[in-house]
Amino acid sequence: MSIVEHPFAVGALVAPHLHTREDEYSIVTEGEIGFRSGDREVVLGAGGYITKPRGELHTMWNAGKTPARMIEVIAPGGFEGFFHDLSDLMAGSPPAEGEMARLAAEYGLEFATPDWLPDLIARYGLTPPPGRA
Repeated sequence: MSIVEHPFAVGALVAPHLHTREDEYSIVTEGEIGFRSGDREVVLGAGGYITKPRGELHTMWNAGKTPARMIEVIAPGGFEGFFHDLSDLMAGSPPAEGEMARLAAEYGLEFATPDWLPDLIARYGLTPPPGRA
């Protein structure tokens, strides 16, 4: 398994995606974080948690007015390499066209732009991910 800590700035939104190989368990440690996984939508405060099974489209966002933070348990392990590789890819100049898609495919990660995304962005005043407004 992997254990990862994620900070969420005010207005932050993770692009909707699904994992083809891993299940995720998210535990809010600070602030308020919203989650949509499949048809479930919830806002959780510190101590709240949600499961996001592999193959289920999901997203997370800062649902409050202050910075937030969460811990994610990802099973099985290996996906932590995505975050290392993403950091390397984003360092310096913008990545070459297609590099993000190549990296996502390497880790079995699939992005989508669901029809409910614009409403979610509007309701919470979020900053849309590039190319997904």
